Amino acid sequence: MSKLDDLIEQIDDPGLRDRIMKEARAVEKRRRFGLVFEEHLPECTPLYDVPVKVGSLVAKRTGDVSEDYIVTAIHDDTAVCRAKGSKEDDNPVEFKLDEIVSVAQFGEPIYPYLKKIDSVENAPGDPLWHTLIEADNYHALQLLEYLYAGKVDCIYIDPPYNTGAKDWKYNNNYVDNSDAYRHSKWLSFMEKRLKLAKKLLNPRDSVLIVTIDEKEYLHLGCLLEQMFPEARIQMISSLINAGGVARDKQFSRTDEYIYIIEFGNASPCALALSDEWTTKADKRTEKIS
Repeated sequence: MSKLDDLIEQIDDPGLRDRIMKEARAVEKRRRFGLVFEEHLPECTPLYDVPVKVGSLVAKRTGDVSEDYIVTAIHDDTAVCRAKGSKEDDNPVEFKLDEIVSVAQFGEPIYPYLKKIDSVENAPGDPLWHTLIEADNYHALQLLEYLYAGKVDCIYIDPPYNTGAKDWKYNNNYVDNSDAYRHSKWLSFMEKRLKLAKKLLNPRDSVLIVTIDEKEYLHLGCLLEQMFPEARIQMISSLINAGGVARDKQFSRTDEYIYIIEFGNASPCALALSDEWTTKADKRTEKIS
């Protein structure tokens, strides 16, 4: 559902709710120009290290994290909650504390930090180190913004392709082919992260690389042009399977797409390939023909 639909559903008066819904549908039918997609209820982020207490906004650990509850009381290992947006005297619900998790809605202040989990030292004397951050990608980018805003040379994004086969989640719910809002949810998801990537990249000389397949490449291209009008944008094809990946009642897929977004002085440079690479390329070409 879109953000507007969700808000309308919270109206108690059924007559008023139906009239507003009717007007909203009429507005949706009006023609609008440019890339237009629905804004959705904010993504919610589970905060597993934040203790649950009275007044906390929580969700079920295994459910939809956008179905929020407010904790009104805690008795031993049980939390008494009411649904967010409900009245104080509405029917309360109870959860075991280990069944719920504190959550924050998108836009609420969150102060991410790095907690060391493990390290691998293959060359301890080498000054070059790599860091792998395991996190929601939005908050990982947000964390990097504190130290590296405008300093990053390259960002590579391999987002969920939104194939309709439950390959990604929005608010902890899989987005599948039956979801009428799957494209706008995907665009809303991507827009938030691309805004952060833009803040990190060096405007004088940097590149953003985004991979995608045919399910969303048109929408992604429009979004990139809208968000990065100052950049040079090129889409190239990447051969992933010369023999083709068979798909039911569709043409086989042989490639994916890579968007290259160049800022400032960034540009591709010619690179001499070894015989090993050219031999592999020749074999692939023979297989296609």
